[in-house]
Amino acid sequence: MMRKWVIGTVGFAALVFAAFALSPWPSILLVRTIFDRGAAEASQKLERHVPPNVSTTTHQYDPKRSNAHLDVHRPGKLESDAPTIVWIHGGGFVSGRRGDISNYAKILAGAGFTVVNVDYTIAPEAHYPEPIRQINAALAFLDRNASKLGVNAGRMVLAGDSAGAQIAAQTAAVVTNPAYARLVGIAPGLKPGQLAGTLLFCGVYDISGMGRGGGILGWFVQSAGWAYSGKRDWRDDPQFRTMSLAAHLTNYFPPAFVSAGNADPLGPQSVAMAQALKKAGVPTETLFFPASYAPPLGHEYQFDLDGAAGQLAFRRSVAWLRQLPR
Repeated sequence: MMRKWVIGTVGFAALVFAAFALSPWPSILLVRTIFDRGAAEASQKLERHVPPNVSTTTHQYDPKRSNAHLDVHRPGKLESDAPTIVWIHGGGFVSGRRGDISNYAKILAGAGFTVVNVDYTIAPEAHYPEPIRQINAALAFLDRNASKLGVNAGRMVLAGDSAGAQIAAQTAAVVTNPAYARLVGIAPGLKPGQLAGTLLFCGVYDISGMGRGGGILGWFVQSAGWAYSGKRDWRDDPQFRTMSLAAHLTNYFPPAFVSAGNADPLGPQSVAMAQALKKAGVPTETLFFPASYAPPLGHEYQFDLDGAAGQLAFRRSVAWLRQLPR
């Protein structure tokens, strides 16, 4: 009896190992469960901060894709010539949806801006660079329908958190660097002058060295890279490496605001991105915290508006948005 139990247990373990080794799906489903729970908790905490005077409409920006929707949040009083903020949700490229950041988008809209949050197809259902194509299509839709939607098509800010910050920054690079657009294979949906800025929180901007240390972070990076690229050996894929941005930044990239927490595993990525932007001649404002800052600020700290750091990030973001060049 014991022998049968041992054989059965070993056989089950072998099947589980094979499932994780042959496809990214088992790992991604586990990641989604964890990430979705965290996103729901963060959104719930923001509910009490949502102002009452924000209206929301939903639109399908690409009729060829059933999930290609965006929400437009408008305040009761819109600031004169205020930029329109297009926010791209995070989730490690493999989880998340626009609703995750709806409450934060409404709070930001309450400060006097039109805020748009966009859905895109996550991996492994879609592979790189499909999310860039979709955000590009969303921008073109907003441009075409600007007057109807109340969008300032001449002053758009691409914003995002975590993976969404990478997608926002990469889309901005595609719009402002023709050589890079050709390299990625995407025709920009906007003209460079229509981008007023990029608002980037807790992003990942260079995949070359990520996850090499092993552990839980290494497992996640390997799983997400496999899912997003479509290739198990994603580090060897030259096309996938084009998502690393430093080499493709020019002084035409719009002004940037970059921030991350002092206990965020991706924090060094934001610091390096800010340095690369400044080196390229891009006006860049940063919000970083000393290592001694307490309590420690983890990934996506900016969504905690009950904490002093999250409140500071919100105030600084709003002030930065209001002073963007016209």
